[in-house]
Amino acid sequence: MMDRVTSADAPEPRPAARLGPALKTWRLLLRIKQSHAAELIGVSQATVSRWESAGQEPTGAQAERLGALMAARLDSASDRALAALVRHSESEVHLICDASHRLLAASPARTQGWRITAAELTGTSLWRYASAEIVQAEARLGEAGWFEPLAPAIELATGPNASDAVPIRPGRVRWTRMRLSDGSFARLVQAVAA
Repeated sequence: MMDRVTSADAPEPRPAARLGPALKTWRLLLRIKQSHAAELIGVSQATVSRWESAGQEPTGAQAERLGALMAARLDSASDRALAALVRHSESEVHLICDASHRLLAASPARTQGWRITAAELTGTSLWRYASAEIVQAEARLGEAGWFEPLAPAIELATGPNASDAVPIRPGRVRWTRMRLSDGSFARLVQAVAA
């Protein structure tokens, strides 16, 4: 069952133009033709082609449908095993959907100090808790090769956010993009020791 991602729950952190290349990768991994993807999204095949070639950007509603279509889901045994490893890790680590920033799993070390439990947050976007440095890094992902088939891990320094519910402490984090069994992408977020 596909979770519905709404703009209120998951503000679109990356420009709509970057959704086209992500759609192409997702579509090729799942062996879905442009015409079928267009049918799923409710647009023409020519529109999908223009998005994928960056000749046109999706509208807000189209970007929302694309995000919902490509949202990471933990459907397979291997995906669920990855989430279990994260949930049982002694490190400060969490796993999110790369497209929507919905929380998929978090370790006890990561959630220590959160006023909202991981169980309550699972399936909701963490984007609203992003620090200014995280927002800036997100905007530069394309330049860093994040959307390429062999995406590099990205390390960044972050300052605190303004949330008491899900606080971010200043420090370094590493983002690693991982392809899940359904062709969607998850992001492993790890604290990096100084």
